[in-house]
Amino acid sequence: MSDDQSYELLGFDNVLLPVGDLGEAVGFYERAGFVVGLRFDEGGIALLKVGGETPGVLLRREDGLGHRPPPWPSPRVWLEVPDAREAARRLAAAGIAPLDEPFAVATGWTVEVADPWGNVIGFTDYAKRPELGRRG
Repeated sequence: MSDDQSYELLGFDNVLLPVGDLGEAVGFYERAGFVVGLRFDEGGIALLKVGGETPGVLLRREDGLGHRPPPWPSPRVWLEVPDAREAARRLAAAGIAPLDEPFAVATGWTVEVADPWGNVIGFTDYAKRPELGRRG
């Protein structure tokens, strides 16, 4: 791209997460509260809805990818929820252990989990700064 050309970032399309087994991954994310918007087993993908937004979390099967702990540091995808501490309780009840206890952030609380392939998803709220959240 030359110096006189530019492009505009319009927003997120999807966040892609590699998984070793599509069925197992869909089960994990459904237990974590996600809704499957599209599943195409022949193509090795499943799209998980995130609120009312069009972009979502796209699970993509990668042959030969086994279970692994999350590398540190690793990229994280944080999603807004009404109450992160309640999300932590519901995740635990669904058999999904957090990476750590919910922790305070500048805008509220966050809890992180990792799927069996080491992808880290955070659930964060805006309890301290509700005016910045989607419900603020």
